[in-house]
Amino acid sequence: MQIQTQYNYEKTWRTTNEDDLLKIIEEEVGNADPKGTLDYVKEVIKKGKTIMVGNCKFREEKK
Repeated sequence: MQIQTQYNYEKTWRTTNEDDLLKIIEEEVGNADPKGTLDYVKEVIKKGKTIMVGNCKFREEKK
């Protein structure tokens, strides 16, 4: 699964690797469990939805 991210001040989506996803989530949620949050994000976007964590949106890359 390829995940794309977009901060609320950006206009374009970009494909992001898992290490960077964990860094983004850690920046946005602080001391919360970044790995658990990423697992939740993956479950939500599998259904074709976009989810926002802090100031960053996540979605599955469209093929």
